[in-house]
Amino acid sequence: MTEHTSIHVQRADHVGFAVGSLDEALRFWIDGLGARLVRTGEMGGEFLGQVTGAHGAKVRLAIVSLADQTIELLEYQGPDRPGVPAKPFDPGFAHLALVVDDIDALLARIATYGWKAQGTPQPIASGARAGTRVIYAVGPDGATIEFMQPPATAKDH
Repeated sequence: MTEHTSIHVQRADHVGFAVGSLDEALRFWIDGLGARLVRTGEMGGEFLGQVTGAHGAKVRLAIVSLADQTIELLEYQGPDRPGVPAKPFDPGFAHLALVVDDIDALLARIATYGWKAQGTPQPIASGARAGTRVIYAVGPDGATIEFMQPPATAKDH
C-alpha cells in the first residue's frame, strides 16, 4: 500500500466565471442579484500564464460578495477562446447553485440581463429537498447558475 500524505482542505474560497464583458457581468451580479462589489483589478504577465495557462493574456477582474459566497468575474483579453460554451452535460462543466425565496420573480428579473431559464422550475420529488423548485439559467456568456427555492415552511404562531 502506498503511503499518502494527509491533506486538509480548509474551505472553498470563491467561484470564478470567465465573462465576455466585465461591465455587463457586474450589472447583472450587482443590479440583478444584489451582490456587493468588493474590488476590481487587473492581472497579466507570467503570473497569469503560469496559474491559468492563458499565456500572453491580460485580465480585468472584479470580486463581488453575494450571501455567503465570493464570486470572481474575469474578463480575459488576448487568448483565443472557444466560440461555444460548455453544456451542463459536458465533462468538466461546473455551475453555482443559489437559494432564492421567489424563483419566478427572480427569473423575470434576470431575463432583463439576458439570462434565460432552460425550462420551467421543477420540484424535487423526494428526499431531503423534496418540494424544492430548481432551474438552471444560462447567461449571455454561457455561464450557468442553478436557482433553488425551498418549499415554504410553516410559521410559528
